[in-house]
Amino acid sequence: MSEEIALQWLHDAAATANAKDHQAHMELISQKVNLLGVPGFESIGYEQWSTQCKHEFENNLLKNVRYDGLKLIVSKDVRIMFKTHETVEGSNGEINAQGIEVLLEKESDNKWRLVQERILPPEESVHDQLLH
Repeated sequence: MSEEIALQWLHDAAATANAKDHQAHMELISQKVNLLGVPGFESIGYEQWSTQCKHEFENNLLKNVRYDGLKLIVSKDVRIMFKTHETVEGSNGEINAQGIEVLLEKESDNKWRLVQERILPPEESVHDQLLH
C-alpha cells in the first residue's frame, strides 16, 4: 500500500510539473514543506517553492521531470519516507539528476503531501543504488 501511494505521488508530481500546472503541482506540496540540500540555501519552504515553480512553468524552463526507482525507508499510517532518483531536464538542454529522500504525510484532508525533501549527496545515491 505505501509503495503504491509513493509511486502515485511521484507520478502526479512529474505529470503536474510536465503539464506546467502550478495549482495542481502545489496541491501535492504541504504548506509546512522543508526542502534541504539545495546549494546556497539552508532550507526552502512552501512560498519559495511555489514562486520558483511558477517562474519555471510560466517561462517554459522545464522540458521534462521524471522519477526512477523507489526505495521505501519507513512506512507508518500517516507518513511514508522513501528515496528515488529525480531527473529534471531544462528546456535549454541542461539536466539535473540526483537522488532525493522524500517524506510524505497524510494531512487532515486525507491527501498525501510532501512535507520534507532532502537532496542526497552523490555518494549516498550511489550507496542506495539510485544512480544509474
